[in-house]
Amino acid sequence: MDQPTVGILHPGSMGAAVAACAATNAASIVWCEAARSAASAARAAQFGLTSVATLSELADRSDIVISLCPPAAAEDVARDVAGHGFAGVYVEANAISPERAQRIAALLEPDATVVDGGVVGSPPIGGKTPILYLSGPVPATERIEALFAGTAVRTAVLGTKVGKASALKLAYASFQKTSRVLVALAVGMAREHGVDQELLEVASKRTDSYLSEPQYVAKTAARAWRWGPELEEAADALAAAGLPPEMLHAAASTLARWHDAKDDSEITLTDALDRLAQP
Repeated sequence: MDQPTVGILHPGSMGAAVAACAATNAASIVWCEAARSAASAARAAQFGLTSVATLSELADRSDIVISLCPPAAAEDVARDVAGHGFAGVYVEANAISPERAQRIAALLEPDATVVDGGVVGSPPIGGKTPILYLSGPVPATERIEALFAGTAVRTAVLGTKVGKASALKLAYASFQKTSRVLVALAVGMAREHGVDQELLEVASKRTDSYLSEPQYVAKTAARAWRWGPELEEAADALAAAGLPPEMLHAAASTLARWHDAKDDSEITLTDALDRLAQP
């Protein structure tokens, strides 16, 4: 099979790095510069992506489109791509509920073939090797496996049903991200009473606990703008499964207190706890 042209929507920290891995087995990787930020343009340039002026051109040129954007925008992005008559393989790789993944498939089919995707792990740079879980029609998932063969993005196919990959992604995220929020609350409460060092001493005896990694609270604060919407999606998935969603809604609400810390790599543990206590 000839090497495909791949469109990436949009080159955020995860999207740009994933696209760069796809470039190993692709003819070219294109992204749409319209209405994107200077930071997106810089990332695209850093990873060697080819700029196109319009979404219409991206849809026309691409054999495969990979959507990696904020969860809240996933359906609008898919609708825009469908409006331009895209007829290739569309990888819906956002952290969204299985039900939303299925709605997106309905938007794009039958012209396009939709593969549900879920990335578990950090962006594939600096030796990191995330797994892209896939579910959808066999010929399409095989194309995506071939696209990432031999790269830092590993792939795993979960079956043919759209929604399975999204379910796995959100199930994992609901535990991992909520656990980090609980650490912040525990340390924040202990600090308020002057026993935070004692708490960390207790936690140090349990190295399998996130509580033994309090410095990660600062990273959690910087990522809160992304994690909150993911947990809202996970809450929706719980509700759809007949499970109580309140815990994840509460975790998302807690993360919202760090909205102003977006991607702040300089924020400290003390700063993060201050903002959590006094939003």
